[in-house]
Amino acid sequence: MAGANSRDRQLRERAAAVIPGGMYGHQSVGLLPDDYPQFFERGEGAHIWDADGRRYLDFMCAYGPNLFGYAHPEIDAAFVRQLGQGDTLTGPTGLMVELAEALTALVSHADWAIFCKNGTDATTMALTTARAHTKRRTVIRANGAYHGALPWCTPRPAGVIPSDRAHQIFCDYNDPASLEAAAAQAGDDLAAIFAAPFRHDAFVDQAEPDPAYARKARDLCDRTGALLVVDEVRAGFRLSRDCSWSRIGVQPDLSTWGKCVANGHPLSVMLGSDKARAAAASIYVTGSFWFQAATMAAALETLRLIRETDYLERITALGETLRAGLAERAAAAGFGFRQTGPSTLPLFLFDDDPDLRKGFCWSSEMLARGVYVHPWHNMFLCAAMTETDIAQTLDAAEGAFAALKRQAPGLAPVEKLAFLSAGAR
Repeated sequence: MAGANSRDRQLRERAAAVIPGGMYGHQSVGLLPDDYPQFFERGEGAHIWDADGRRYLDFMCAYGPNLFGYAHPEIDAAFVRQLGQGDTLTGPTGLMVELAEALTALVSHADWAIFCKNGTDATTMALTTARAHTKRRTVIRANGAYHGALPWCTPRPAGVIPSDRAHQIFCDYNDPASLEAAAAQAGDDLAAIFAAPFRHDAFVDQAEPDPAYARKARDLCDRTGALLVVDEVRAGFRLSRDCSWSRIGVQPDLSTWGKCVANGHPLSVMLGSDKARAAAASIYVTGSFWFQAATMAAALETLRLIRETDYLERITALGETLRAGLAERAAAAGFGFRQTGPSTLPLFLFDDDPDLRKGFCWSSEMLARGVYVHPWHNMFLCAAMTETDIAQTLDAAEGAFAALKRQAPGLAPVEKLAFLSAGAR
């Protein structure tokens, strides 16, 4: 834990007085080991610095928005240029049209785009659009999947009433029979099926989408007239330059995007096919900052880099090198160490670790060696990472496994996490 006189500790104490709980959301107090910093001062490339000036190689990438590197010179220059001309105006600039054109040219199922700010904005718009299109109420979601933080989808029950969660049926991800049963239960009231690009629930092993499950979702929507929604907010552009389900030959009617679309500048988007165009035009959605031009300038530069560079191939190769090296070092230390999900969005869990005491200890040891990993959430690779960074990570991991081996017999239990039973990310 940070020392009593550290800047981070001082900020925590001040925050406790003026912010409920001292922190909220995915950085809430107690969701990470006590020695993890709560406050940061800057980021550059693949690294972040905490409020006390300590530097870390960051495998959280701001929980996903960092795709090409913190403070990317070309992306941020585009942002600053537009900021000098105008940002939050009475209406959008022409950049919004350019951005919609660029996205619909890149994502094969998309014929139109609506922009917003957060992933939850986009997924809620998709829900509303599906209900407007079908004139039905019921949506199917997978157990444990995360689609945002409004009452209809938040993983925490506090303040949520039954009507907030009405007209939702849950199935098991990658289980076609479970999905079929959920659709049968919905009957003629099915408005939409929501799907994650892959199973990226917290605390449990990740899994690639089963093509049979994806095809079943598409078939059920085609048979019933419901809309298929693929939620790309977390994984978008780290698996494909297209919608990620295009890799398995399944196209959605709607997809939701955010996080890295503008490389850390706040922007999210709902993309859709012509089938749902009239419904999308009929709903009322807006925000005072949804038309900000500087963010859209940053997004256009981000999309240019997505189109014109080999970023995806590089981060995929780095992720595979990392995965192989960690497996070798974990085995040498005698640990069952599970790495699941795509190599660009890995999740690390230990065998025989129901309360995460091994995971918390190992993550803290990695942090002490200058590498920021997460004990229960999927991580992200970014294009600013290098082979040298991966080598540093593997060296840190070797030391962290050795430290865990020494400490394992006496590790204290980790207090049960608030999200552990809530299916949160």
